[in-house]
Amino acid sequence: MSATRATPRLAATRPTPPKQRAPRYAAAPSRTTRSIILVITGVVFLIPILSMLEFSLRQGQTGAHGFDHYAAIFTAGSAGTYDVLFQGIANSIAICLVTVLIVLVLLLPTMILVEVKYPKLRGILEFVCIIPITIPSIVLVVGFIPVYSVVAGIFGSQPWTLGFAVGIIVLPYAYRPIASNLAAVEVVTLSEAARALGAGWLQVLWRVILPNLRPGILSACFITIAVVLGEYTIASFLSQNTFQTALVLVQHTDPYVAVIFAVFALIFAFILLLVIGRLGALGRSRSRA
Repeated sequence: MSATRATPRLAATRPTPPKQRAPRYAAAPSRTTRSIILVITGVVFLIPILSMLEFSLRQGQTGAHGFDHYAAIFTAGSAGTYDVLFQGIANSIAICLVTVLIVLVLLLPTMILVEVKYPKLRGILEFVCIIPITIPSIVLVVGFIPVYSVVAGIFGSQPWTLGFAVGIIVLPYAYRPIASNLAAVEVVTLSEAARALGAGWLQVLWRVILPNLRPGILSACFITIAVVLGEYTIASFLSQNTFQTALVLVQHTDPYVAVIFAVFALIFAFILLLVIGRLGALGRSRSRA
């Protein structure tokens, strides 16, 4: 009886362990540092966007503001005034699709194959993918001209054929997020485990490797689209109408409309970034469940 009465007394006098902070790994910044970086980055992005919005709302030299320029897009657009701009947007979307397909169909399988089967070729593949970022765009265009003449002879001088040239430029930007994701995932171990359980290579690729590479693939696609929407040099020198070349043409006659479409492009990029972030978070929440 005495032992049973002493147990709650010992439990009551036992000191409560101090709360331990979550461990910080490597050089991960603290929450305060992340907040400061986020605020500074937001200010750097917001100042030019707000300036563009203010400029697009101006009504000439009167100092008044209104939505007349936004309304003029639809009225003048129906009259065909900005057809070159809308055609440039359509061409840029087609180039985006071709470039993203090059990344998903050519670059991604090559990187997975090298990681799983030929790891000794990893350095060579990285060197090849990084080369375009070290060469100025104007020099690449000079090299693209004879190749593009052959492409134009096969497919015709269509704007979407620029995707083959832009696909080379986006290689460094698309390679890095996928490579980082591959380095963070034990692809070889996972694939060998799946193979040992009887899965075929297609099952390993579709159900094991690709779900784990989803954040890197989404980031590569987003960066690819951003690079294509901002590319001007190649389209200008190869005399193709894209979003950027159309903006340059329109700004000579109506700078307000050019700024409005630039703001729309930035908003589209932000929405796309949020959607890709949500898709990546959805994949992580499913894996934790």
